[in-house]
Amino acid sequence: MSRSRRLLDACESARGDGILNIDQRVDEGTSCLDHEIAQLTKIRSDPHGRMRQLLPGKRKAPFSPVNMLAAREGNYSGRGRFSSADCCHLLSRYLPTNGPSVVDQLRSCAYVSQFSADGSLFVAGFQESHIRIYNVDRSWKIQKDIRARSLRWTITDTSLSPDQRFLVYSSISPIVHIVDVGSGMKQSVANVTEIHEGLEFSSLTDDYDDYSFGIFSVKFSTDGRELVAGSSDNSIYVYDLEARRPSLQIPAHKSDVNAVCFADETGHLIYSGSDDSLCKVWDRRCFGTRGQAAGVLIGHLEGITYIDTRGDGRYLISNGKDQAIKLWDIRKMSSNINYSPRPRSYDWDYRWMDYPEHVRNRRNPRDLSLTTYKGHKVLRTLIRCYFSPAHSTGQKFIYTGSADSSVYIYDVVSGAQVAKLDYHQDPVRDCNWHPYYPMLVSSGWDGIIANWEFPGTGASSLPVKPLARRWRRF
Repeated sequence: MSRSRRLLDACESARGDGILNIDQRVDEGTSCLDHEIAQLTKIRSDPHGRMRQLLPGKRKAPFSPVNMLAAREGNYSGRGRFSSADCCHLLSRYLPTNGPSVVDQLRSCAYVSQFSADGSLFVAGFQESHIRIYNVDRSWKIQKDIRARSLRWTITDTSLSPDQRFLVYSSISPIVHIVDVGSGMKQSVANVTEIHEGLEFSSLTDDYDDYSFGIFSVKFSTDGRELVAGSSDNSIYVYDLEARRPSLQIPAHKSDVNAVCFADETGHLIYSGSDDSLCKVWDRRCFGTRGQAAGVLIGHLEGITYIDTRGDGRYLISNGKDQAIKLWDIRKMSSNINYSPRPRSYDWDYRWMDYPEHVRNRRNPRDLSLTTYKGHKVLRTLIRCYFSPAHSTGQKFIYTGSADSSVYIYDVVSGAQVAKLDYHQDPVRDCNWHPYYPMLVSSGWDGIIANWEFPGTGASSLPVKPLARRWRRF
């Protein structure tokens, strides 16, 4: 029997009805994710093919950095330098798992973490109307300390413009505020020291005390001209920043839209994830004539807390309250846009209850996902997940916060848990990997912003004295 046939048979038996358990492997270290994305990941993160010929006895990756440097000096590729895949292969061996060092600690829960596109800035959003922008290149010095306007419950999301001049932040209200990051003012108190212009996503809002819905997710487009937002009125909004008005409202789901993003730099495709347990794909080029989703991604058993695009217009991941991350290929989406998930037969609320044991291994018989990653916990809040950076890792990993106070890192292809970062005392809602360096920052409900690096200082972290936090109830 051929090796490819054995691989296919192993994958078929492991996959069952479409869901791959992260602990299931086949022999010879081969993953059961027998799909195009496995090859794309390999191309982005495997060293040059001539490496095996030039290094005696080395037929399999990973290759040691010393051997790769020797091969580079020997001009193995004929170009006298490392390729981008060689760089990713080297950097992906050095995960940001050392430390952590504490960047900051406040008395309120940290909800949002975000590096800028070039990694020079880092944004952290807190529950008590606080947003801080740190200058990473200047030893994490606070560049801008923002006091949010008209806050309800918490800062739900933030987004930096591509040119890093502006920051938008959202709350449980239909008004997103925009702040000038490039101004010389360090303390930015809404409408006191600086104007935080309100961008109204609802024409029915007469004053700030009468909120018709809230916004859970907001993202800039690649060109910085538009915002896309997901809201508690089951809709997706696209906001035109030049016209200063919403240009599109889509009644997208049957429950809260917790996550939205543009699929790629064109801005034509939008992904959405909702508490109705569905991810949907929206094509703006044909929405005017069809008025409906391009397709639906079926597989989760509970609501979606976050989605992240791979940036190629094909692949995305979603974090679900069924305690699982799923990897999707939109070319496999269903055209049954009127599909409605079957109502659950048990009573459960993720905000204060553990996930029921009797449904932990239950599978959706109509699952369209490529594979499933399990091990972390999605409880109490909208936990976020991401692809690792393309430049330094070739998007070889998926990482996520967790309600058990940890950060989990999974291998995209094998599904294996490659690292677990333990430090926080409360749920880690968000975390973000530096776009170029082996550095990851996690933000927890203990109010701590923690910086994980490789190699780090080499010293173990000292426990941080817990601060008395002001808990808020919504």
